[in-house]
Amino acid sequence: MRLTLFPAALVALAPASAFAVSYLSAEQAQKLMFPDAERFELREFPVAAGTAPSAAGPLQVRVARRGDATLGYVVIDEVIGKFELITYAVGVNRDGSVRQVEVMDYRESHGYEIRLPAWRRQFEGKTAASPIRVGEDIANISGATLSCRHVTDGVRRIVTRLDALRRSGALS
Repeated sequence: MRLTLFPAALVALAPASAFAVSYLSAEQAQKLMFPDAERFELREFPVAAGTAPSAAGPLQVRVARRGDATLGYVVIDEVIGKFELITYAVGVNRDGSVRQVEVMDYRESHGYEIRLPAWRRQFEGKTAASPIRVGEDIANISGATLSCRHVTDGVRRIVTRLDALRRSGALS
């Protein structure tokens, strides 16, 4: 009897990360977002003065290039879902508008619906001037509220930081 309960107890105690699913690598995500790119150049930008602690850390930008032309930018980021990290990529066009958002790794047991294309498409065309807030221009998904909020906040943070870098000429 004890042996039959032991495996069940292990499953019950398994951490939520046991549900982790990897959908895309960084290379796959960037190529999906910019299929015409011949190469991606990784650039790192230090934390700007006055940056919020949640956005601390250098920003790593993958610049999509075809010949000498810049096609856009890809930033890979992580935010906390409810308990676990969500890894996602944001593709941004040269004009600062969101091209695409892809969920690369989802580790939570619930809320995976943020990976649905209809939800991710809401970000397309958004710029630093857009609210990019759940309940305003981004819909919530019942049962995935924290994942929706945190990914949306992350996309807004990335778009805002890229806009500042673009305006300063640092991305050229």
